[in-house]
Amino acid sequence: MDALVVYESMYGNTKQIAEAVAEGLASRLRAEVVEVGSAPFVVEPEVGLLVVGGPTHAFSLSRASTRQSAAQQATGPLISPGIGVREWLGALCTPSAALGSAAFDTRIAKPRMPGSAARGIAKRLRRVGIGAVAPAQSFYVTGGQGPLVEGEVERARQWGESLAASFPVPAP
Repeated sequence: MDALVVYESMYGNTKQIAEAVAEGLASRLRAEVVEVGSAPFVVEPEVGLLVVGGPTHAFSLSRASTRQSAAQQATGPLISPGIGVREWLGALCTPSAALGSAAFDTRIAKPRMPGSAARGIAKRLRRVGIGAVAPAQSFYVTGGQGPLVEGEVERARQWGESLAASFPVPAP
């Protein structure tokens, strides 16, 4: 079985988390990481786990307007200059009823800060008939453009390992 990790990232923080999750998944599964603009709209049948992540913008998934705002604030090129996870999930086709999912986001580490892109991703995955194998997970940045809070990359790798452990080991 394969795992596909699809991410949207403005400044690189969510990309780092996606790569770490895939590294953890690779402990038991073949894992591929794809930026949302290059992600397939049809999930192949050999994919058993779809992991989707994005940054939290204005308390939820990014929109064209929040991505434009991020571009105006950027000090370098954006990682995901095209479509976002919201649009990709709206066009996603899933032929396999056995496909499982997990959702994550990056967001500012402030107590009682509302909103989560991961919860929105999980909700949209359920709407297209893909059940969750784990609760939505947030990873934290120190400010709007980051960097990631210390230890978050390792925590993401461990989360990926725990996701992979929930699937049976494929026969040789």
